[in-house]
Order: sequence, then C-alpha cells, then structure tokens
Amino acid sequence: MLMPHPAVLRTLIDEYEAETATGSVESNARAQDLAYTLCVSTGTRDVTLALEVAHRWLAAAADADAGTRPRTDEGPHVYA
Repeated sequence: MLMPHPAVLRTLIDEYEAETATGSVESNARAQDLAYTLCVSTGTRDVTLALEVAHRWLAAAADADAGTRPRTDEGPHVYA
C-alpha cells in the first residue's frame, strides 16, 4: 500500500480537526470530503480509525526521521 507523505497527512488531520471542531461532520461537506480522503489515504473505512492510523504513521515517520538526522550535540565534523 502506498503511504501519503507525512506533510500531506498532517495537513489532512489539521484541516479535518479544524472543520469538526465547530460542528458535526454530517452537516459539513468539507469535513466529509476530508474524512473520505483520510480513509482512502490510510486504507480504512472509518474516520476515527483513519485518524488513529494517521497519527501512528506520523509518529513512526518522526521517529524514523529523528534516527537519520545528525546529532546536534556532537562537535563539528572534520572531513579529510
């Protein structure tokens, strides 16, 4: 399964949460569109599960990214 880029996933989550903060999903067409896109992006059929999966994927991406970054607490690197 293809996975969405973490930045795209973060944007979907943020927009969905902003849309649903003020009302119900059923009465908000934009929230419905975002819920559908989250479900398709995560391979789920329920927006609650889609959000859980998306948050897990973002956490895993952040952990993976942190493991590949050079440590900033080390001294300067000397290259010969």
